[in-house]
Amino acid sequence: MNSARARSGRIASWLERSEVDVVAMQETKCRDDQFPTEIFSELGYEVAHHGLSQWNGVAIASRVGLEDVRAGFPGQPGWGDGDPPEPEARAIGATCGGVQVWSLYVPNGREIDDPHYDYKLRWLDRLRAAGEARLAEEPGAQVAFCGDFNVAPQDDDVWDMAEFEGRTHVTKPEREGFERLVQAGFADVVRPYAPGPGVYTYWDYQGLAFPKRKGMRIDFVLASPRLAERVSGAMVDREERKGKGASDHAPVIVDLDGADGERRPS
Repeated sequence: MNSARARSGRIASWLERSEVDVVAMQETKCRDDQFPTEIFSELGYEVAHHGLSQWNGVAIASRVGLEDVRAGFPGQPGWGDGDPPEPEARAIGATCGGVQVWSLYVPNGREIDDPHYDYKLRWLDRLRAAGEARLAEEPGAQVAFCGDFNVAPQDDDVWDMAEFEGRTHVTKPEREGFERLVQAGFADVVRPYAPGPGVYTYWDYQGLAFPKRKGMRIDFVLASPRLAERVSGAMVDREERKGKGASDHAPVIVDLDGADGERRPS
């Protein structure tokens, strides 16, 4: 999202146009008291936001219920000078229409030799452990891990692998961390409906990356087995990356079949 306050108008317009039932947002860049809750309320959405400063920040908005809100997942590692380091505002979960939705903002990693890279790998591993524990507790649970994973799992998820030599997002440990999450039971439910190459979710603001199609696929919806069974369609809304005030990420949309067979966007 890259700032909820700066893009509140774009968010409202997109919600009206897309008519999604649940939206997971990352990088809101504000405290809870600064989040533009009113734009969601006016459109019939309940909102849960977790933000501690001008950095990071995650939120969920739902018009199909918002229950059991949790800031952070079990075992989430922290970052900073504290002893132990405090978890950042990078994860929030809530039950929306029977689905436990998680909005996740995985650490960037910065550089391969930076401590933030090790933090990123720990974060992915703890998320995997939390997901495994959830499915062990309730194998039929409907769980969605949504958000910016800051990992491009496949070579065709970036415009040119040669440009990423020696850089984060495509390294073997990062990809293995992502794959372990998939192997734990959380399938990428968007790729089957929007296969690559060239299907990206992020384009840098610099260097005319968007018009030059220099993108990355780093935003995903990973669904538990029971939830994956309900997926009836998915897409990347590339059009929303266009125009004034756009985020550098495009929305990822998944359609679900309801219990009564009705198709419902999520």
